[in-house]
Amino acid sequence: MSAHVIADDTEALAVAAALAEEFRVGASARDAERRLPREEVDKLSASGLLAVTVPAEHGGADVTVLTLAEIFRLLASADGSLAQIPQSHFAYVNVIHRQGTEEQRKFFYAELLAGCRFGNAQSEAGTKHVQDIRTRLAPQPDGSYVLTGVKHYCTGALFADWIPVLARAEDDNLHVAYVPRQAPGLTVIDDWDGMGQRTTASGTVRLEDVEVPADRVLPHHLTFQGPQLHGAVAQLLHAAIDAGIAGGALAEAAEFVRSKSRPWFESGVDTAAEDPLLIQRFGELALQVRASEALLRDSARAVEAARTDLTDDTAAEASIAVAAAKVQAAQTAVEVASALFEVSGTRAALNSLNLHRHWRDARTHTLHDPTRWKIQHIGRYVLNGTRPPRHGLL
Repeated sequence: MSAHVIADDTEALAVAAALAEEFRVGASARDAERRLPREEVDKLSASGLLAVTVPAEHGGADVTVLTLAEIFRLLASADGSLAQIPQSHFAYVNVIHRQGTEEQRKFFYAELLAGCRFGNAQSEAGTKHVQDIRTRLAPQPDGSYVLTGVKHYCTGALFADWIPVLARAEDDNLHVAYVPRQAPGLTVIDDWDGMGQRTTASGTVRLEDVEVPADRVLPHHLTFQGPQLHGAVAQLLHAAIDAGIAGGALAEAAEFVRSKSRPWFESGVDTAAEDPLLIQRFGELALQVRASEALLRDSARAVEAARTDLTDDTAAEASIAVAAAKVQAAQTAVEVASALFEVSGTRAALNSLNLHRHWRDARTHTLHDPTRWKIQHIGRYVLNGTRPPRHGLL
């Protein structure tokens, strides 16, 4: 496998914008047919975008957090499913940044620069809660490990070269095992049946006595023993996806009203785009989208500032800023994608137009983790100075 190596932030944004326009063209058809975006994911890899956070000393662009968030927003404005696929990829690249040895970093950074993709095998169904991880990483006499468990919602695994697996060792501490997609005993099942984000292939991964060398296992639990940005960066990318979905829905609504909608007879105008009540509603929706994008940029800068001076205080401020961005973007994505029908009129409800894909994507993605708990943590921080917990979801 080979890939272009992106030089800097400017090139990364230009590549992302060009790919977004290309991906936008077939997004509705892919969703309607549930046609998995294999060709598009290959183009994403070949473009070099999946390696933009590789440090400069290892040959990467090492783009800013703001640039990374904007890449995701651009992609999500075109296709809310396709943008979701690399989210876990970057989360697990960050685990290597934080916990990898020099040899592990050297190996995996080379893989990334060559265009390799990380999937994920993190969540489990039927347990007490999202952090009740029961997949086991059993040590062997030769120092290697054996993985056993079942994972669900494994976005990106079907398209991956490497699947990072979250598992507990004998001492119950969390580790991440990086497993080749074709490893014996690892099975990826395309059984994702979500109403939205239909082409993420977020299905099941089964692990039956999968052998893992010791140098492919990283001690993820250590990430949370001090100030960290693992959760803030992961949540920032989720917020960027929501902001992108909202912007994409608003743009499609505006185009529909300009080209297809009829004015309400009481408006006294010749076109729907001249209707003062529609103009008012579009203004209100645009304010929400702009606020989401502004908070996204603000939180990305807070994360970037914390990267350069990581303390308990800067990490907390970054997490709270990202939480605010995530709440705003999630609410806006659902509202705008729903309001698309309100402003566009009856014809917009035709199933053949598939305009409901924006709402389905927004509603599905915003279920990832509850914004009500983010609001709780924001309130505790503002009122009592309570720092958010270090659990990876803030």
